[in-house]
Amino acid sequence: MKIEDLARLVIEACEAEQIDYMMTGAFAVAYYAIPRSTNDVDFVLSLLPKDGIERVIRRLSPHIEFESQVRFDTLRWGRRHVGISRTATTLKVELFELFDDAFVRQQFERSKPMDSRQLQHRVWLPTAEDAIVQKLRWGRSKDLDDARDILATQGPENWDMSYIRNWCVLHDTTARLEDALAGIPPL
Repeated sequence: MKIEDLARLVIEACEAEQIDYMMTGAFAVAYYAIPRSTNDVDFVLSLLPKDGIERVIRRLSPHIEFESQVRFDTLRWGRRHVGISRTATTLKVELFELFDDAFVRQQFERSKPMDSRQLQHRVWLPTAEDAIVQKLRWGRSKDLDDARDILATQGPENWDMSYIRNWCVLHDTTARLEDALAGIPPL
């Protein structure tokens, strides 16, 4: 099994269970910028209906073994369910529960269905601006590289920079944004 197969399994499970979702992480970056290798797929799932995430996990259980304990991550997305592929144990799925954070909620509401060439499937993704803000907020080295790469793909003049800057002020990540912009190589 390849990582793309694993991602499609999650998308199809969400669709079958009629659970709203948004794909994030490396796959969202790949839509807007240069794809990079990854061993995990990240999804944010709606909490409606209440048993939706459990139904998705049950549907995925023949292919993915989920940890019995739910992890909690205060910065990235709150509660998350982590699973490992049963056939390719280096591949991981992370299902984040949508939680009450102003940015996370807005990002989820603004997500759009996009045709992913990488997955050969229609998938709900954050907007480019929201992906940039998210990556700057997380602040790990690879996230900062991802934010810079998205900014560089079409140039900052083509993104809604006032939207991005407003969130960066609220998240205290303006310096990260300026570093990402300064790191864009000249064409």
